[in-house]
Amino acid sequence: MDLKSAFGCHTTPFTREVRLEDLYGLSVFDQARDGILRAIEKRSSAALIAPAGSGKSTVLRAILGRLPEARYVTHYVKCSEIGKRDMCREIARVASVPSASSFPALLHNLQEKFESTLVDAGRRPVLLLDEGHELRPDVLAMLRVVTNFQMDSRLVLSLVLAGQPDLGKLLARDNQDAIARRIVHYASLRALSRDETAQYVEHRISVAGARHCPFDATALDAIYEIGRGNLRATDNLALESLELAAAAKLKVVGAQHVTAARKTLWPA
Repeated sequence: MDLKSAFGCHTTPFTREVRLEDLYGLSVFDQARDGILRAIEKRSSAALIAPAGSGKSTVLRAILGRLPEARYVTHYVKCSEIGKRDMCREIARVASVPSASSFPALLHNLQEKFESTLVDAGRRPVLLLDEGHELRPDVLAMLRVVTNFQMDSRLVLSLVLAGQPDLGKLLARDNQDAIARRIVHYASLRALSRDETAQYVEHRISVAGARHCPFDATALDAIYEIGRGNLRATDNLALESLELAAAAKLKVVGAQHVTAARKTLWPA
């Protein structure tokens, strides 16, 4: 039986394709979002440090959704282990800045673009660097130069660094003090509690169109025990459990389906 028809859904639940208005509201997400937004409002920089699968992308999407295009220009870059010149080129690409013959000239062009965005267009530039734990130390240090305007006398560009806990360790190094001190707000996320996990599963199946939650109490408990409140693990377990129940032509998902899902998703 098709999963959507089996459980009355109009879209496949528990995928990453969820509308901004359907994102699950949780106080820890709201606190992280609002703290970073306050930093951006002050033209300052912020960091979001969270374990993999804990909802970092959800918070970043919520932040972008709260920055009106009339007031802000946002640029998103997914980081990788590349050098300073290549990182500058990637930032220049997303910011529509032409290439330059030298690294210093490229940095200058970036700064001119961000300053022009603020002064000429009247919109505040915001640069989001995701997967920041992948940044090389020298590249992270270089970001201080990108955010330095008129010997630090002007606040032009807001930088939002997002990444896994290794990003926090990198920022804590003595040789990264210059960039770390530019960050006025550090946000973090945690795993969901048992009750929050159940509420999250019920929310996600509801926004997918189901009138009733097909997961019984044992299934919800098993999802938490196996996924330990990690959003990505919870999504994967819930979706695979639904698939298994639908294949068995059942309308209720039980703990046995979650246990079976765990075996198909991860090695023993």
